[in-house]
Amino acid sequence: MAVPKRRTSHTRKRKRATLKALVPRSVVTCSNCKAPNLPHVVCAKCGYLGSERILDIKEE
Repeated sequence: MAVPKRRTSHTRKRKRATLKALVPRSVVTCSNCKAPNLPHVVCAKCGYLGSERILDIKEE
């Protein structure tokens, strides 16, 4: 059975634990309609990605 040769230090253990932290998702505004949107994702409100129209959204 594998057994660690040395004890894991507090610093090494805490460095590993930092990757488990939750970080808030970044939100940007759409350049066309100024609605909040995730970066690099087509806007659900107007259908634009940057300055290009990707989707045709029917407005009600």
